Amino acid sequence: MQQAILPGTAGAMRAPQIAQRSGAARVESEAQRLRSAKAAYTVRRIGLGRLQGLALVEACPRAGDLVVAQVTQLGMHQHLESADGRRQRLWPGDTIVVAYGQRYAPDQFEAVIPEDLSPCHLVAGGGVAARVLSRHASIKPATQIAPLGLLADAQGVLNLRRGALGGARGRTPLSIAVLGSSMNAGKTTTAANLIAGLKRSGLRVGAAKITGTGAGGDRWLMQDAGASPVLDFTDMGHASTAGLDSATVERILGDLSGHLASTGVDCAVIEVADGLLQRETSALVQSHLFAKVVDAVVFAAPDAMSAIAGVAWLEQRGLPVVAVSGVLTASPLATREAGAALKVPTCTIDDLATPAVLCGVLPKLPDLLDRLRRNGE
Repeated sequence: MQQAILPGTAGAMRAPQIAQRSGAARVESEAQRLRSAKAAYTVRRIGLGRLQGLALVEACPRAGDLVVAQVTQLGMHQHLESADGRRQRLWPGDTIVVAYGQRYAPDQFEAVIPEDLSPCHLVAGGGVAARVLSRHASIKPATQIAPLGLLADAQGVLNLRRGALGGARGRTPLSIAVLGSSMNAGKTTTAANLIAGLKRSGLRVGAAKITGTGAGGDRWLMQDAGASPVLDFTDMGHASTAGLDSATVERILGDLSGHLASTGVDCAVIEVADGLLQRETSALVQSHLFAKVVDAVVFAAPDAMSAIAGVAWLEQRGLPVVAVSGVLTASPLATREAGAALKVPTCTIDDLATPAVLCGVLPKLPDLLDRLRRNGE
């Protein structure tokens, strides 16, 4: 196997140009480094089991490019999530394979893709490399990494788009979107309990996370709640959706919804990450496609004021908000505050997992269940 790190080619051709290295021992050393590397969740759709023919090259990184890097100093993220969800403990000196991407996380990091292969940061445990611009005051500094090169083969630099699912279009009989006022508003917990309630109603449920930063935790939770299949934006070739243009984010929504529909599920639960003011989320939620795909919206919020403001924002744009849930429902007092000001019900997560409650919240659900029962007779 030939491998090389090409010096001084940042911003040049992205097709690998394999340079001659001095001595077979050096080549074998690089091969051993790749064999022992810890691969992240974000890169799981790229076949890294076959290392023959792969090389390390230097070029200007782009979103989704696979980078081999060495951990130089541990910080916020001290584990790297693997393809199967295992949290691999990191140590200084470890070699990792992750993907470049931006991060927009008000409760953690704001980070961008560097212009070159200079030292940067691991900004998500699912495997995202970027350069931190700012961080929340309560968060540790990011884990520092030193890129060794972009991973490439004879076709060029490996990018997550190589392993992306193809395009698909279609619509499930019932599609419910879970939105939130902010990060950590309880969106995924809300989605998981909604999935459990729909599953208990006798429905086949699929789920998709449309936007966010690549990590498997939300996926596994929705899968454990009973959804199958569960997909996310990394299946469409993106380590993160931060910084993507509106057309690309809409394409992710359309394709993931289509793939769920193609499996014959009765309903889909769709999670959109971050808050309504985040650029990509805001544009997607206000798009014609979102209104066309989504039958109902459940809104997650951390407190009553956020719930009231978020529901008003959505209703002003004609979106079908059917319930409020999330972190605020952990407090009976906050739940009563929101309930007194809202026309839609405020549901605890236990409510969402209860079929009888769901039938009163989701207007299309009783008819869907009745139709499925008749078809089953």
